[in-house]
Amino acid sequence: MKRDIEQELFSWKDQKNRLPLLLRGARQVGKSYTVESFGKKAFRNMVVVNFEFEPRFKQCFTTLDPVDIVNKLQLLTGENIETGQTLLFFDEIQECPSAIMSLRYFREKLDQLAVIGAGSLMEFALNSPEFKMPVGRVQFLHLGPLSFGEFLTATGNERLRGCLKEASLDKPLDDLLHQTLMELLRVYFIVGGMPAVVAEYLENRNFSGCLRVQNALLQAFRGDFGKYAKTSSFKHLQTVFDKVPRLAGDRIKYSNIDPDSRSRDIKQALSLLTLAGIIYPVYATAASGLPLSAQVNEMKFKLNFLDIGLMQCACGQQAELAVRPDFFQVNRGAVAEQFVGQELRACQDRYSWPALYFWARDSRNSSAEVDYVAMARSHVLPVEVKSGKTGTLRSLKLFIEEKGALFGVRFSQDKPSFYDKVLTLPLYMVDQMNRCAEGC
Repeated sequence: MKRDIEQELFSWKDQKNRLPLLLRGARQVGKSYTVESFGKKAFRNMVVVNFEFEPRFKQCFTTLDPVDIVNKLQLLTGENIETGQTLLFFDEIQECPSAIMSLRYFREKLDQLAVIGAGSLMEFALNSPEFKMPVGRVQFLHLGPLSFGEFLTATGNERLRGCLKEASLDKPLDDLLHQTLMELLRVYFIVGGMPAVVAEYLENRNFSGCLRVQNALLQAFRGDFGKYAKTSSFKHLQTVFDKVPRLAGDRIKYSNIDPDSRSRDIKQALSLLTLAGIIYPVYATAASGLPLSAQVNEMKFKLNFLDIGLMQCACGQQAELAVRPDFFQVNRGAVAEQFVGQELRACQDRYSWPALYFWARDSRNSSAEVDYVAMARSHVLPVEVKSGKTGTLRSLKLFIEEKGALFGVRFSQDKPSFYDKVLTLPLYMVDQMNRCAEGC
């Protein structure tokens, strides 16, 4: 299952001043598989050190001297570790914080040895008060679920994906390809991008089997709660985890999640799930310029779930998505909004943790809200998601007028067009937004 991030991994390998790499992301998004697949292609040999599967490897890190560490690892694994020839992969590296700290010295003393670390709950180790991060000595990459484009590649539709990369306002896809992509999008809304679920779909083309795998993944996420939650916050994590998929697209109020819990308990649970990579906050921004993060109001936020397929599974909406002709409007269009947010995350620079924003004006006489605010061509662009055939663009137009935006973007079921400062793109072209914006 080829992942687009491989391009960054090969570029990293060829860097002259290469830093050790930490691959970040939630459980089961394919970090280990991706690194091992890359290692087999790019290096003569690969040595995998899994601290969860074989805790004995932790004994090699009583020292932070990389030469001593490598010598001990060679004795334990029985494999040669050679600079320029070997990829040394520390899997589940959060189980051995000393291994993360040692990466600084790998950079300083064994800079020609390729080292990658990954782990499902690595963010908790990195954010621990006792942990000393080797700042400036480590590079980060973020991996999420398969994007819709990667899903097309996985399902044997690479040529169709190629057509998307060439589609434009002047050369839109014909009706047959458009309808084909819309049906594939329906499948993606149900299956999602978690590699294990995609693999099940590829093998059996059966949504019931995908549902079983999705339920198992959701249960695995719940099983992790005990690893990073105190007993007092465990029940709040369960409550938030079960409720959040049903709140996609809504402005979050703690009382709507659980009216019987204190706001600070719900806030803490949301923070923990964010660190685990299960949810991604969509913060309100004034959007008066760049960077968007400098104008954030953290008291106003929405949530984007890790994966659209898991979201549908948690909400029990797969059957409705499979049979309804207007499936984009399921759950008041929140499914489509989740998809666009997930795609916008996948399109961002993988060297940074994904960040999503929206815009809202809360006025008694003239309230407005734009689903997302994105950056393209070094400009701030408002993004609206219209799942149905009807609907006004009042908020989008207000944003364009108030902020002086060059134009706005509307994602819908329609083919590409540009009219009255609004770029309309079909939902399956989120990853082509920046390219298409260049022609406006």
